[in-house]
Amino acid sequence: MTASTGAADALAVVDPATYETGPPLEALRRLRSSGPVVWVDEPPLHGLPGGPGFWLVLRHADVERVLRDPATFSSWLGATQVRDARDLAWARQMMLNTDPPDHTRLRRLLNRSFTPRAVAALTAEIDATAAGLVDRMIGRSTAGTCDFARDVAADLPLVSLAAVLGVPPEDRWLMFDWSNRVIGWQDPDYASSASFDSSAGTDLARRAVALRPAPDADGRMPDPRTREGMPDLYAYARLLAEAKRRAPGADVMSVLLAQVDEDGGQVSDAEFQSMFWLFAVAGNETLRNGLPGGLIALLEHPDALADLRADPALLPGAVDEMLRWWTPVMVFRRTARVDVELAGVRMCAGDKVVVSFTSANRDERVFGDPDRFDVHRAPNPHLSFGHGPHFCLGAQLARVQMRALFGELLRRTSRLELAGPPALLRSDFQRGVKRLPLRWVAA
Repeated sequence: MTASTGAADALAVVDPATYETGPPLEALRRLRSSGPVVWVDEPPLHGLPGGPGFWLVLRHADVERVLRDPATFSSWLGATQVRDARDLAWARQMMLNTDPPDHTRLRRLLNRSFTPRAVAALTAEIDATAAGLVDRMIGRSTAGTCDFARDVAADLPLVSLAAVLGVPPEDRWLMFDWSNRVIGWQDPDYASSASFDSSAGTDLARRAVALRPAPDADGRMPDPRTREGMPDLYAYARLLAEAKRRAPGADVMSVLLAQVDEDGGQVSDAEFQSMFWLFAVAGNETLRNGLPGGLIALLEHPDALADLRADPALLPGAVDEMLRWWTPVMVFRRTARVDVELAGVRMCAGDKVVVSFTSANRDERVFGDPDRFDVHRAPNPHLSFGHGPHFCLGAQLARVQMRALFGELLRRTSRLELAGPPALLRSDFQRGVKRLPLRWVAA
């Protein structure tokens, strides 16, 4: 690989417009072949200022090393956004952006809140919701079309998250807009998302929506990665917490608010609001994009789809292969606390260190024929849920939801095919699917 090729590949990785046609897999393969860690500049792009640049970690083993060593590679020091946070003090309060022991304390409280009774209730609701969504899609028709991304895949995580958070079902599409604005801030279609109709929601929703910011004269919204950019989300979280403290329910957030840690402390209002953000946004997006991404994988690999129809017992392994092959969350950032050597590369304290889950999930050293979608692949140590202390809390529930929806979809149909090209999100962080036109024939 020449120096000019390497520079072009690095630019493709950081330009969000690249991802409207899919992640730059060939560029990542060339970079990964040239070395396990490469330096990437952050030039000004699409009206965004330039950044200091970062080390991009490309291979599976090195990504794991970074993620399991928070003492060296910190989530708190510079937060986890690749682009430097504009409101770092606020970002550092989020559990996503904490290191042990603060992260350990909050995670322990959350783990206790997912009681066996709560998880059993969620699992039953997931199965019922998946069946209802597919039934709504098909009805009594023998064939038809739909936008699978919006009409089917978007609603399943919203219903499940509403149950986890204790959000009234009629308010759940607020989370759709919040996720669009936060995850899709680089995409003009999503940056000012306001599809929720507050007249159909609760009084809490109406009070929160009244605070929703509007685009400025240039059509730009305030940065949603700051507290000031999402006043409606934080207002809703505050109002919800107040309501649950007055009248607790059986949902996970009610249980969390009542938890007492080893020092006699409880979750503060600020901590609850940041956890609400984490669940409402991050908890929504991985599954919301993993579902249509998994379907795209099946539609592009008809032999795999036929294998699943013939043997539904393959579905659990197929779900993990969907997550590996699509990799909804593509990157996360850490910051070096000290001077350190990683894979033979010297890094300085304060350097940004960005792990590429997309590259690690295609690492030839770990996955045989990594660009092949294989529902029989085993073992499958993909990193789509992360690794180490920050391993995704909702990983098991996400797998349950994917198995439930695909199981129902395959049971109720005899044929599935694209009805038009998918529309992908402009984002170098989330491999998002905005639209997925689907043509189906009922079983």
